[in-house]
Amino acid sequence: MTYRARWRGADYPASPEPHAMELWVRLRSAEPLDGFEEVEPGCHVRTVPAPECESLHLVTTVCRWRGEPFLVCAEEEGRLLIEYPGGSAIAARELGLERVERGVYRLWVPRSEVSGLQEEVVAIDVQNQHIYD
Repeated sequence: MTYRARWRGADYPASPEPHAMELWVRLRSAEPLDGFEEVEPGCHVRTVPAPECESLHLVTTVCRWRGEPFLVCAEEEGRLLIEYPGGSAIAARELGLERVERGVYRLWVPRSEVSGLQEEVVAIDVQNQHIYD
């Protein structure tokens, strides 16, 4: 699960930051940009009030593996780290998943073994700070 914001006509990886009276959005860029502060090599950040953003989206990548739905948590060298949202510990064990914590089961699998890989995007109303589809 990640966030993506559009600010001044450009899209950025983002993260919401609740403040006392309003929502702010932390924008990230790999490149140095005007008004962005380098917080570590290759990571530049600027925090803006949410209403200044043209849009803010929650993005979740999903897929199917062995016929079951999964969330994609990470990708590395042609493999996906998938998490089972099915809620059945028995099914998770039958699939050979590793228990990360109570109710959370994950496994690295070859990308070629998954199907239906897609992003599910939910818009966040930055003016009213409510989530809507």
